[in-house]
Amino acid sequence: MNASLKESSVSAELHNILDNQRNAFRAEGPVALATRIDRIDRCIALLVDNKEAICDAVNQDFGCRSKYVTLMTDIMNSVGSLKFVKKNLKKWMKPEKRTPFMPMNFLGAKAHVHYQPKGVVGIMTPWNVPVNMIFSPLADVLGAGNRAMIKPSEFTPHTAEIMHTLFGQYFEESEITVITGGPEVGAAFSSLPLDHLIFTGATSIGRLVMRAAAENMVPVTLELGGKSPVIIGEKSDIHVAAERIITGKAMNGGQLCISPDYCFVPQSRMEAFINHCKSVIAEQFPTVQDNPDYVACINERHYDRVKGYIDEATAKGERVIPLCPPGEEFSDRKAHKIALHLVVNPADDLACMQDEIFGALLNIKPYDELEDVIEFINVRERPLALYYFGKDKAEQDRVINETISGGVAVNAIALHVATDDLPFGGVGKSGMGSYRGREGFRTFSHGRAVYREGFVDMAKLAGTLPPYGQKVANMLESQIKK
Repeated sequence: MNASLKESSVSAELHNILDNQRNAFRAEGPVALATRIDRIDRCIALLVDNKEAICDAVNQDFGCRSKYVTLMTDIMNSVGSLKFVKKNLKKWMKPEKRTPFMPMNFLGAKAHVHYQPKGVVGIMTPWNVPVNMIFSPLADVLGAGNRAMIKPSEFTPHTAEIMHTLFGQYFEESEITVITGGPEVGAAFSSLPLDHLIFTGATSIGRLVMRAAAENMVPVTLELGGKSPVIIGEKSDIHVAAERIITGKAMNGGQLCISPDYCFVPQSRMEAFINHCKSVIAEQFPTVQDNPDYVACINERHYDRVKGYIDEATAKGERVIPLCPPGEEFSDRKAHKIALHLVVNPADDLACMQDEIFGALLNIKPYDELEDVIEFINVRERPLALYYFGKDKAEQDRVINETISGGVAVNAIALHVATDDLPFGGVGKSGMGSYRGREGFRTFSHGRAVYREGFVDMAKLAGTLPPYGQKVANMLESQIKK
């Protein structure tokens, strides 16, 4: 297949690929444990054998992305997820014992849930972590015994191209296929009658993907991001909180779906927090514009978008603090690098408080009462992640119990997502469904109910067959009661 599909033949070629994969899936029959592990092992080999070339491709797409960032966020995390699924797969594949209804559970009946592969799963990935967002769900997809069609983002064309080439070397097209192309290919891809579709990206695009999938009744998993809040408790170690928050926010230039968007800081500790944020950046990124460790915006359009938030806040008289040496706030537009900025107590109607930032800006808001913070979070759309810093157990529990988000990390940023044994997914407009680990295995499997009758024909024994009489009346009376 060509690396990029021509618009006129997009739908026909995609349907042909899907038909070939589905026919191969049917011909294979039950997918053995050894087959699933072999496919996972080939993914690991693909990543390990070609890590340098993959890092180069990602760097080309970003303009400046350290190979160490790619090795950590894309390669290492992907290999870890694949190994986790491989380690646990035999256990997950076993039929799950359930309890038959009373009294058949005492009369030899048995009930189980058998997890079967769905067939062909579509994976639509974003540009921000372009390799991991392929392999993280793919680990679960392959573990569940499926085949996969993958559509990477057109914003990372070099990465998409190397993924297309490498998957072609390590897999048959009937097992895994990477399809490259622009929005028209993405639209056609989301319209395929797949057996499941997972999309990671913007809520606006997720809505279109879900609408297209609904035409074929394709089940979807959507990971859509949102504005993830941070709460710093009154009794927290403000230095530790600042270090971890800024480290997490600066990762990948803030271009992570679980990156903090706004942070609540106790009013009395605001200046201490700001000063330590400056110290953390000065230590980690002494310079920004010529620093290969500092990740650029993915392209000029996103550079303009993030810079626009900062320019608007500045024009409205908000306190804006660039965390960088003087003169390094912004690169020229072609280099598309923006230093991390703090916007202090921004008005709610500013774009930086309305949109998901997805870039090098962190809003910080002072507070006096935790009740007000919880109320502020709860009246807004449910975020993908929520973070709390502090050692007060009662306060931790209150934040967890009185808010709703896709996931929570306490005294850490993003590490819940790095934990393969936890489900990852959103809630409300931050997404639906989850994957990773056991939950991912189940998401991409069909949980099939299997009931085996025991050694007694209960219908005859209970007298529930017509013609009805007093025996069935007595049985019903015994069961329908408080």
